[in-house]
Amino acid sequence: MTAIEATQGTSAVAPSRTVAVVGAGTMGQGIAQVALIAGHRVRLYDVVPGQVEAGAGAILSRLERLVEKGRLDEEARGAAELRLEPTTDLKELADSALVVEAVVEKLPVKQEIFGALEEIVAEDCILATNTSSLSVTAIAGALRLPGRFVGLHFFNPAPLLPLVEVVSGFATDEDTATRAYETAKAWGKTPVRCTDTPGFIVNRIARPFYAEAFAVYEERGADPATIDAVLRECGGFRMGAFELTDLIGQDVNEAVTRSVWEAFFRDPKFTPSLAQRRLVESGRLGRKSGQGWFSYADGAERPVPHTAPVTEPPSHITVEGDLGPARELLALCHEAGITVHEEEEDRGTRILLPSGGQLALADGQTSVEFRDVVYFDLALDYRAATRIALSASEITEWETLRQSIGLFQALGKSVSVIGDVPGMIVARTVAMLVDLAADAVAKGVASAEDIDTAMRLGVNYPVGPVEWGRRLGRAWAHELLDELHARVPTGRYAPSLGLYRQSYVQMKSE
Repeated sequence: MTAIEATQGTSAVAPSRTVAVVGAGTMGQGIAQVALIAGHRVRLYDVVPGQVEAGAGAILSRLERLVEKGRLDEEARGAAELRLEPTTDLKELADSALVVEAVVEKLPVKQEIFGALEEIVAEDCILATNTSSLSVTAIAGALRLPGRFVGLHFFNPAPLLPLVEVVSGFATDEDTATRAYETAKAWGKTPVRCTDTPGFIVNRIARPFYAEAFAVYEERGADPATIDAVLRECGGFRMGAFELTDLIGQDVNEAVTRSVWEAFFRDPKFTPSLAQRRLVESGRLGRKSGQGWFSYADGAERPVPHTAPVTEPPSHITVEGDLGPARELLALCHEAGITVHEEEEDRGTRILLPSGGQLALADGQTSVEFRDVVYFDLALDYRAATRIALSASEITEWETLRQSIGLFQALGKSVSVIGDVPGMIVARTVAMLVDLAADAVAKGVASAEDIDTAMRLGVNYPVGPVEWGRRLGRAWAHELLDELHARVPTGRYAPSLGLYRQSYVQMKSE
């Protein structure tokens, strides 16, 4: 009976069939555990005898902890233990319906493994790689039957994180991708489909979250603690870029960035950070080394974000036109007892202060270009935000900045004043995320729905970038990036054709 015959009614690999996992490290263990709990016999293979036994032991220990927590009953744990078979003999994988490889990220190593597997397993066996940085097409390039080869990119820890990127290489058969997708779904995961592009979905589109934070730091706009606080408390992100890369490992994060940059022929949109490179060169790799952007030594004090001292708010403001993404500020001002005069002029985001200065939503321009303007950053939700960033230049009147600080403090926000960097922090980050997502949709990398799902589940973004772009509306991201590109004409901020088309459609439909 073939795997297809055994899975009539669904295209998932049936629980009665064997799943093999090649590589008994952390990722291999996690994938094996997922397949075990789904009911499969799992053969865990590693060329190193001690490694495979240690890996199997680690899996059984985790299953025991699940029993202790009430998430798995004792009978199911015992049955799973009987189905787990560690081996150092590749030939014992011959009856597998699916083989998932999770070994070192080196192309020759992976190609050698799959070349050997192809001579052992049946022709209807799916061969899958868990690579996060290599080309699925390249790994399959030397195979006799590349159509049955697919990427199954789990996220670490595999038993806990729901996302799986199902990656179709250039030669992957549609049936293979569908079977892989349905198998991941049957295992309780949330699969998304994408083509074989550098970084797939998550590692491709997430680059600006790190890159823009590092760029603001390199431009002397703000310190790491302040940038992280603004991303969390204003942008709604779970963690800031500096603390997150310290958790991931600076060497790991920088290697992924560099890999994507090289794979895209050094496209300026993916240019790595020199500051991060210096951090890696100095051995400051984050939590694992005790020092990264922040110190993790015993007793080390965590740097606090810059927060402006309390000052008096203005008694009134005048709003010209529609505040666009910041329109919720009008209701907040009314609730705080600040008188709001509204004038129906279509000038975008423009608040006039009693000082005669202006307060404007970040738009990619800089404060120094105008006589007396303070910019405020984009927020995911201005009502829920607990911190707002403001930027001003050396020519900005102090009274205008003081009234701007007081205004947002009256709305219940902590205020961080940063340097005069175009696009500020959240605004430029979100605009770049929206742009890369639009570019990926336009190039057929993945659907808009799968991109948003991947970014929410893979990196815990509060909103998918496609949906975020829709909410901002009226070509907001395109216009901001256009202004940024005029000030930083490296190509990094040049709006993609996909974003241009998407923005044009939005404007026509509004």
